[in-house]
Amino acid sequence: MSVQSWTFIMVATSFALYIGVAIWSRAKSTGDFYVAGGNVSPVVNGLATAAGWMSAASFISMAGLIAFMGRDGSVYLMGWTGGYVLLALLLAPYLRKFGKYTVPDFVGDRYYSQVARVVAVICAIFVSFTYVAGQMRGVGIVFSRFIGVSIETGVVIGMGIVFFYAVLGGMKGITYTQVAQYCVLIFAFLVPAIFISLLLTGNPIPQLGFGSTLSDGSGVYLLDRLDGLGQELGFAAYTDGQKGTLDVLFITAALMVGTAGLPHVIVRFYTVPKVWQARSSAGWALLFIALLYTTAPAVAAFARANLLTTVSNQPYSDVPAWFSNWEATGLIQFDDKNGDGLIQYTGPRSDIPNELTIDRDIMVLANPEIANLPAWVTGLVAAGGLAAALSTAAGLLLVIATSVAHDLFKNSFRSDISEKTELRIARITVGFAVVVSGYLGIHPPGFVGEVVALAFGLAAASFFPAILLGIFTKRMNSYGAVSGMIAGITFTTLYIAYFKFLYPELNSADHWWLGISPEGIGTVGMLLNFAVSGVVAWLTPPPPVEIQRFVEEIRVPRKLA
Repeated sequence: MSVQSWTFIMVATSFALYIGVAIWSRAKSTGDFYVAGGNVSPVVNGLATAAGWMSAASFISMAGLIAFMGRDGSVYLMGWTGGYVLLALLLAPYLRKFGKYTVPDFVGDRYYSQVARVVAVICAIFVSFTYVAGQMRGVGIVFSRFIGVSIETGVVIGMGIVFFYAVLGGMKGITYTQVAQYCVLIFAFLVPAIFISLLLTGNPIPQLGFGSTLSDGSGVYLLDRLDGLGQELGFAAYTDGQKGTLDVLFITAALMVGTAGLPHVIVRFYTVPKVWQARSSAGWALLFIALLYTTAPAVAAFARANLLTTVSNQPYSDVPAWFSNWEATGLIQFDDKNGDGLIQYTGPRSDIPNELTIDRDIMVLANPEIANLPAWVTGLVAAGGLAAALSTAAGLLLVIATSVAHDLFKNSFRSDISEKTELRIARITVGFAVVVSGYLGIHPPGFVGEVVALAFGLAAASFFPAILLGIFTKRMNSYGAVSGMIAGITFTTLYIAYFKFLYPELNSADHWWLGISPEGIGTVGMLLNFAVSGVVAWLTPPPPVEIQRFVEEIRVPRKLA
């Protein structure tokens, strides 16, 4: 069967599974809709958390970023994985002990202020919409290549699917759907990696094949071959880093603390019955995440090596089928500048002009075709990419829904509304959020991984200081928390907007402040948040005595908690 036929089979089967799970686990109360009734086991919650966190950026874009960035791409591995350590140690058990539905709930009650709650809601919605834009773009890319529709049409199809099981099942449906999606996406990521590792190095374990010699008998290591191929074509050596040390540090930090401050990740720890299970959930999630993240560098190297040897200096008339298929989507473009019919794929250090433009978001999806693997493997990867994108999109949309229905309407404006009305508002909000996220997916501000990195920076600049100080500092008051959140997210947003939207031609290290990229500026926003919070809190009255006791109570362990 053809690649398209296998894709239809794999995608249709996986979608039928997700929809069936959503119907089986549909929400019947606000507790089910917001936190799955609070009785999810740590292992199941770990699987769901891993699926919700490993978005299209992890599955589709991260290996592509590493394939083009080389060593610099390690910032995504270190930042996103290290963030889970922070989350497990500093936040998860304390937030679970607090026992409310959402992060704005914590901020509003801890800082005894409706203003703080509303600011937290606005930050949550803003971060979530930025993040979900990357997921919807990933969905559009998959549908565009493998079903033969435009990216815009693919995004619309994804919108309909997410709307169905997010509205029907709420957090309960999403939790069990994400367990199924994790199984699909991890299988889809590992199978081609194992096959290609065997073909290139003879080693079935991708993590070991990444550092092995090639199986062609040359005795050359894979990374040495990549360095040589890249330098011959005018690229930097694959194992060299081109980013400044400060930018690498700030991007890594922004991704780490952004992970620990993402509202759709934090809310998962309200779904387990006991406090110790929140920490256990984070441990399980880290294990499940590591299966993909330790494989991603190998996938990136395999894809880059196959791409350079398959395409560069080859006659355009003889390009393999995969090239033509992806060219039809517009994500690969060939411009024969010298008219010789050969594909000149060159880097900035070459005197020969480059004739090939490749969207890095296609590398994982195209990898099985480039390596000439069986068609069913390609279809499996398409299903895995959709699972990764849709699982995260559903969690983000639920954050938006709970922020509006529970934190704004229920806790800020209309405390007398019934549970049924609150649930209806939440579902209507999901519908509205799906439409907005679809628009952002059609008009994203960058690659999937870049867009998601921006969302992590916004979360780092807004939520992380307020949550951390709220748990560990009795002296932090509402004035400090609100001022810090506003200062952090405003500064970070303006910096990102300046280089990404207003003056994209200036988006380079030569123009960035201290060489810090928009992906890393969230760390500066976080530091600004801490500074403003501390100064304002010191200059204003301390929190009420009952709030200070409340903070102590959160941190005191309970034997039966």
